[in-house]
Amino acid sequence: MAPLLLARGITKRFGGLTAVSDVSFEIEKGSIVGLIGPNGAGKTTFFNMITGLYTPSDGDMIFDGQRINGTKPSEVTKLGIGRTFQNIRLFAHMTALENVLVGQHCRMHTGLLGTLFRTPSMRAEEKEARHKAFELLEYVGLGRNSADEMAKNLPYGDQRRLEVARALATNPKLLLLDEPTAGMNPKETDALTKLIYQVRDERDLTVLLIEHDMKVVMGISERVTVLDRGIKISEGLPREVQTDPKVVEAYLGTGHAAKGKGGGAPVFDKA
Repeated sequence: MAPLLLARGITKRFGGLTAVSDVSFEIEKGSIVGLIGPNGAGKTTFFNMITGLYTPSDGDMIFDGQRINGTKPSEVTKLGIGRTFQNIRLFAHMTALENVLVGQHCRMHTGLLGTLFRTPSMRAEEKEARHKAFELLEYVGLGRNSADEMAKNLPYGDQRRLEVARALATNPKLLLLDEPTAGMNPKETDALTKLIYQVRDERDLTVLLIEHDMKVVMGISERVTVLDRGIKISEGLPREVQTDPKVVEAYLGTGHAAKGKGGGAPVFDKA
């Protein structure tokens, strides 16, 4: 089976700076994959090339059999890639329901005339969109009582959930989660981790996540890819990556890497 996402020799340069260098990897349909690395490793830059915010300087980004280099973000969303952001990017002065409705915009078919004259088909589509938005709020654990709350007034953990709901509203095949548990307490983190599993299993989605909480990423990911200074330094099963000396060195320094050789205990158990 062909991978859902295939990156071949992806490089991104910003002037004289190479942020991502010759990175290749693939994501199988239905999998949960972690992308990790120290700060400045190029993880978010890589996400931004998948979603069309950046165009790769070299290499090919192929999604569901289609080359998407240079594709506009709105078109990438229509193809089936949804995302959340490291720094929450909700519409703060819109309600939770309205934020989810915005996510559905790319799937709506009513044109300008239908909107202006509020045709029966437009009204039916709008009613269906609102019904789906309420369902998604309940699905991510916010419930209908949160629908009319301004996004900025929601607790931090609920804002993270609302971002997931808005991403799901685009009806994605691939869900990109950038630091989904950042700023969450342990209880919120555990609940969101369970939601990620639920989304994958019940909605037949594929998930790629960037995450600094090593307990989360090693616990949820089926495969992990590690970047350091824009270069892929390791890839494999979580237990393999945990004890890879190159990964230990990237996170903790050369001395720790030397101690970790020979299959020592994982260094990320309590991270």
